[in-house]
Amino acid sequence: MNMNIFYPLELIANFLTFQVFKLSPEIQLASSVEFFIYDGLKIFLLLIFITHLMSYIRLKLPVKKFKEFLSNRKLYGIDVVLASGFGALTPFCSCSSIPLFIGFLQAGLPIRVVFAFLITSPLVNEIALALFLGLFGIKITLFYLFAGMGIGIIGGFLLEKLGLEKYIERFEGEEEKKKCCCCKNKKPQSTFSKVSREAFVIIRKITPYVLIGLAVGALIHGFVPANFFEEKLALDSIFAVPLAVIFAVPLYSNASGIIPILQALIDKGVPFGTALAFMMATIGLSLPEAMMLKRVLKLKALLIFFSVVAVGIMLIGFLFNIIL
Repeated sequence: MNMNIFYPLELIANFLTFQVFKLSPEIQLASSVEFFIYDGLKIFLLLIFITHLMSYIRLKLPVKKFKEFLSNRKLYGIDVVLASGFGALTPFCSCSSIPLFIGFLQAGLPIRVVFAFLITSPLVNEIALALFLGLFGIKITLFYLFAGMGIGIIGGFLLEKLGLEKYIERFEGEEEKKKCCCCKNKKPQSTFSKVSREAFVIIRKITPYVLIGLAVGALIHGFVPANFFEEKLALDSIFAVPLAVIFAVPLYSNASGIIPILQALIDKGVPFGTALAFMMATIGLSLPEAMMLKRVLKLKALLIFFSVVAVGIMLIGFLFNIIL
């Protein structure tokens, strides 16, 4: 039995691609279409669930006190570690983690917390850790875990210090412009109505960016061969790691999907650190992710975010090349 919670969506994508659209499995277009349908269903379901959940939390919880709790100096630092650890436990790719990132912004969590989650979530997950353990052993798996969480933790702190908060689009709930006496006798469904209205306002705003990002990812997934970069990455020079990160940005995958490519690159003679940098940049920095984040982050913030994560990945690549 398949334990993937999104497995029914895979079946739907497979059915629509090959039974309804009658595409042959041998053609590249079929891979792109199946990818677009599957990831689209997954992302929008996550988006609907998370935006409704966070809207409900915003409505029911004393957000001001919640913010004050997280601002407690005794929790400073611990909150970022917890956010990064939570990101490592979520089986999301870079695009799938964005709905939860938006939800955290809705809830008013500190910037260091939301970015620590956003950075770590695609880089590390339990499936990738299991694959790493089977392929490379416990030592390298632990290095990979701490490296991914380290980028998230340090990146969260750094992005907060760089003042990214003023470049973030805050999604505020719809406030009622008119109040009357009948508001005192709200019906039970009024809470759900308000929550749903606020959630779908957010969804409508980011949907065009999600669709563009999905289209880019689908084209890359279907038409860019997996061995396209092998020769260029098998370089024994200081430029190999930066090149690996640059080459990876146009690609799009999740951690478990890119690990077989990581192993293939290593088998082809690519240094481990260089191959790891390629893998982490593929799953942590992608054009589809940038298109979706563009609705939430202003261009300056987006460039700073990508730069911080890219530098962190490069440093990890250099470190692994030295110690392994």
